Amino acid sequence: MWYGVIGEDRPDSLADRLRARPAHLARLEALRDAGRLLVAGPTPAIDSEHPEAAGFTGSVVIAEFPSLEEARAWATADPYVVAGVFAAVTVKPFKRVLP
Repeated sequence: MWYGVIGEDRPDSLADRLRARPAHLARLEALRDAGRLLVAGPTPAIDSEHPEAAGFTGSVVIAEFPSLEEARAWATADPYVVAGVFAAVTVKPFKRVLP
């Protein structure tokens, strides 16, 4: 089943986000390579694809996992969580309708 992982950045987390980004991307690439990643990306703090110093307010990942528990375990081990970038993480089942 698909699950949505929504991470909310803590204030002033951009430097920690940038340090943890390579490890975070490696985990997403592993999901992609396994055919389990639908979409992933950050939510910019301003209306721009390149927010520069404004940074981000969080991230969204929609990926396939065998269960909600495994999706939560994956989210908990994310480098952004470990580095303290995320103040909160929500994991929910996601029903893909379109496309």
